[in-house]
Amino acid sequence: MSYISGVSRLDSNRRLDSASEHALVDQCRRQNYEAFGKIVDAYQGRVLGFARRMTPNLEEAHDVTQEVFLRAFQAFSKFDGRSSLRTWLFRIAHNLCVDKSRRSERAPAETRIEAVNEGEEQFDISDMRWSPEAVMLDAELQQVLDSGIALMSEKLRSVLLLHDREDMGYEEIAQMLEIPIGTVKSRLFLARAHLQQHLKKYWAGDVPV
Repeated sequence: MSYISGVSRLDSNRRLDSASEHALVDQCRRQNYEAFGKIVDAYQGRVLGFARRMTPNLEEAHDVTQEVFLRAFQAFSKFDGRSSLRTWLFRIAHNLCVDKSRRSERAPAETRIEAVNEGEEQFDISDMRWSPEAVMLDAELQQVLDSGIALMSEKLRSVLLLHDREDMGYEEIAQMLEIPIGTVKSRLFLARAHLQQHLKKYWAGDVPV
């Protein structure tokens, strides 16, 4: 079960189908600003939502989002289409967020989960989502969930957001982050275990809001 909610997803009618995406990418390779604007319209909300939870404040998230699309526009000639446009954009966003965090030397405290090692493939992780449309969380609980996500390491946070909020599959995340699928699964397991422990502390009155 996913614990991600908050920033709304894009409506399905704003998503680009494969043929439209390829046509727009081809036009962007020729520096077509109108085509690039359509790509920005389709993906900027999702990139901003990801960056918002990967960076400490909204201003930095906006900076990252702008930089993502600037870099993408400058590098469309190098986009070979082996991954989806979404995967490529989120890879840029992820790398920018990690770089910003390393430069600021921010080291979030992460709840210790015993007896679990990255890379193990022993976890059977449900692919269910906790949809914000299906379950209305009150503002206080949402704040607690966001604080729990912020306390994770970047490795766990990025996998959780990509899988549970962006609906990326294990293979797509593994391709994007260049890690084994087993590592994706174990990081997702650890991230959810972290949130469960964070929520238990909240329900016990140990997490300030």
